[in-house]
Amino acid sequence: MELDSVRLIAMALAAGLGVIGPGIGIGLIGGGAMEAIGRNPEATDKIVSNMILAIVFTEALGILALVVAFIVRFV
Repeated sequence: MELDSVRLIAMALAAGLGVIGPGIGIGLIGGGAMEAIGRNPEATDKIVSNMILAIVFTEALGILALVVAFIVRFV
């Protein structure tokens, strides 16, 4: 295999596998927040703000995986 082919495969694996975890994590965060809001509707504002903060931190891992994938491809 040529070096470019290996780099493309590595990029695809890094990007694909790197965003699976954050995708699952965001789903779990959203599900947990919906359950918490259903149990205690008065705390909706506090739950939603904490949920958004957790989603931002989780999404940062997905963005990091994409950056690593591009580094593998072009460097």
